[in-house]
Amino acid sequence: MSVIDLAAAKAHLSITDDTDDALIEAKIAAAENHVASYLGKPLSEFDPMPAAIPEAILQLVGHLYENREATLVGVTIVDAALGFFDLLAPHREWIF
Repeated sequence: MSVIDLAAAKAHLSITDDTDDALIEAKIAAAENHVASYLGKPLSEFDPMPAAIPEAILQLVGHLYENREATLVGVTIVDAALGFFDLLAPHREWIF
């Protein structure tokens, strides 16, 4: 089950052509996998889906799309926007 479809991701990224469709779909899959891992449970278990989760996925898709390498030279590196973690925190499974 995919939370974000290609059209939603392209709208978020302000992309209107289909040149990078395969790349964007890969970024969606990676972002959804990462968010599910961070939350500690499959995204399919959320019913209804809290609005914050798709927003966090879109933010991560944007980050992954714009920053395609693990290391950048000559620029300041920052983690994903703080809003990403803030959006997901209330929905995270905490296991000790």
